[in-house]
Amino acid sequence: MRPTGKLHLGHLVGALDNWVRLQKEYQCFFMVADWHALMSEYEDTSTLSENITDNVIDWLSVGIEPKESVIFIQSKVPEHLELYMILSCLTPLGLLERCPTYKEQLREVKMRNLNTYGFLGYPVLQAADILLYKAEKVPVGRDQLPHLELTREIARLFNNLYKKGIFTYPDAILTQTPKLLGLDGRKMSKSYLNTINLSDPPALITKKISTMFTDPKRIRLADPGHPDTCNVFSYYSTFIPGMKNEAYDWCTGAKKGCTECKKIFAQKIIDKLSPIRERREELSKDKAGIKKIIARGNEEASAVASGTMKEVFRAIDL
Repeated sequence: MRPTGKLHLGHLVGALDNWVRLQKEYQCFFMVADWHALMSEYEDTSTLSENITDNVIDWLSVGIEPKESVIFIQSKVPEHLELYMILSCLTPLGLLERCPTYKEQLREVKMRNLNTYGFLGYPVLQAADILLYKAEKVPVGRDQLPHLELTREIARLFNNLYKKGIFTYPDAILTQTPKLLGLDGRKMSKSYLNTINLSDPPALITKKISTMFTDPKRIRLADPGHPDTCNVFSYYSTFIPGMKNEAYDWCTGAKKGCTECKKIFAQKIIDKLSPIRERREELSKDKAGIKKIIARGNEEASAVASGTMKEVFRAIDL
């Protein structure tokens, strides 16, 4: 995960909840991808260090266990850049230029200059991140499958070129990410200022939810609502499924107005995030403990990464 800002509800349902489950089944490596963040945030790195610590605190708060999994910082394991360099030498330029996410980002992101050599090559660094640990499984959404296929293709190129079966061809663990829009109905993104962050205090959560985009067709209180097209109802479905039918009933029957509906939801989401918030406050008081967790994870990741790179250097006769 790239440390580009505060983690929000989209991260919780899109990745973190799944990470917590996966660590019970697999040996997991959870990486703060600060080199990847630098590729898009290089013009302003003032919050990068703060975001790294803040993101790790969020991971721990939701249930990532450092005794079960490896939590580490990408830039603290230099083998990532070593393998990135080697893989860059053999990756065809066309593979990178055809990457759908690369083309989408160039088209959609207007506030940053992404026309750089580094940003074009980020899928190669991503491949190095995966192959360095000989990962067998990678949790991704369907939109990220082209990235994983590119990783497999780069692994095949290396193995075939140097006649060594060093790298695995990792499979996807498809994650069914609920569709979660931001407060304004657009994609949830810190760039749009439309997020509910895991670190937001209750008063701020209530204020944010009061501004949520609701049903534009419901003009008067007595008008029946259309929950299937209401963003607030989609949040009920995702976060408070036990109230989904009840909310549907009071909306379509005009039994409650949108303001009251949002007040009820705000309290429910505050209650749901309360254990995370309390754990977060506790962890934030022990920055030295967080540093120890990260340092231990860096050492564990380095031990695996250095073993892989010894094989790679032997294969290429360096």
